[in-house]
Amino acid sequence: MLLALSESTNGVLQFITVLIIFIFVVVITLFTTRWIANYQKDKSAGANIEVIETHRVTNNKYIQIIRMGEKYFAIAIGKDEITFLTELQEDEIHIQEKTSEPMPDFASILEKIKNHKK
Repeated sequence: MLLALSESTNGVLQFITVLIIFIFVVVITLFTTRWIANYQKDKSAGANIEVIETHRVTNNKYIQIIRMGEKYFAIAIGKDEITFLTELQEDEIHIQEKTSEPMPDFASILEKIKNHKK
């Protein structure tokens, strides 16, 4: 009887240990991902190259309007190649204003799911 109690306690302790390690790894991954995203965002801020718009033509072919410096270009992007199509004038392009809606945090999404199930 005492041996069975000891084995079940050992199994529960092992489960709790694995769960704590798993949570630790997830938290470290979350902070690392956020740090790398902020680092990459800071590196590209003020860059001279910007993708204005992308349109998918087929599964692996796209047409993009890009800004390089003060000039705009249309390019075609395939699986293994990039082809220059034409240079565009700034007055030919209709740039939509980017909405600056903040991304919802995980807690608010989880709360919506909890409320929806009730």
